[in-house]
Amino acid sequence: MSSLNLPPLPPVGGETTGRNVVDVVTQEHRELLALCDQLTAAPDDRRLVDVVVAELSRHLSAEEQYLYPAVRRTVPGGDDLADRELAEDHQLLITLQQLVRDGGADRAAAVVESVRRHVDADAEELLPVLVQMVPIEDLIRVGNRFETAQEAAPTRPHPGTPSTPPWNKVVDPAVAVVDKLRDAVTRRTTYAKDL
Repeated sequence: MSSLNLPPLPPVGGETTGRNVVDVVTQEHRELLALCDQLTAAPDDRRLVDVVVAELSRHLSAEEQYLYPAVRRTVPGGDDLADRELAEDHQLLITLQQLVRDGGADRAAAVVESVRRHVDADAEELLPVLVQMVPIEDLIRVGNRFETAQEAAPTRPHPGTPSTPPWNKVVDPAVAVVDKLRDAVTRRTTYAKDL
């Protein structure tokens, strides 16, 4: 049985391969930091703001659904770590809402600062300990679920929605449907590759 209480991977005849959650999150952090650099240079670029908000909203939703529960289950003191990260994520979602509503260089700078803090905390505290505590097969399973959750995640900040399982796994995809409909109607850009 998995240390993260996940069902086993189907037999594929050999060693488990794929992107694990640490690789996925690390790559996303690099991409988010690159977007933050662009946002610092052009804080009033509405299209860029929309992409930053959407990418961060998806990222935080997936972390809340899969990364933090994995930390809670496997890391000594994981509840405290996850609770602290959830509180910081909640504040970041509020800051994103303010950026969407008010715009401006000050709000953009606050988002960039929060993202850098978020990336540093994950890289220094969460991800290294997960690599030590969780078997690679489980990390790969969480990575797969993380990527799937991102595609079904909201593209706008919703700090009032649940941030812990099981409710966030139900509410986030439902809210995402509304977000994606709004995005389609307004032709809002939500992926960095579309900039």
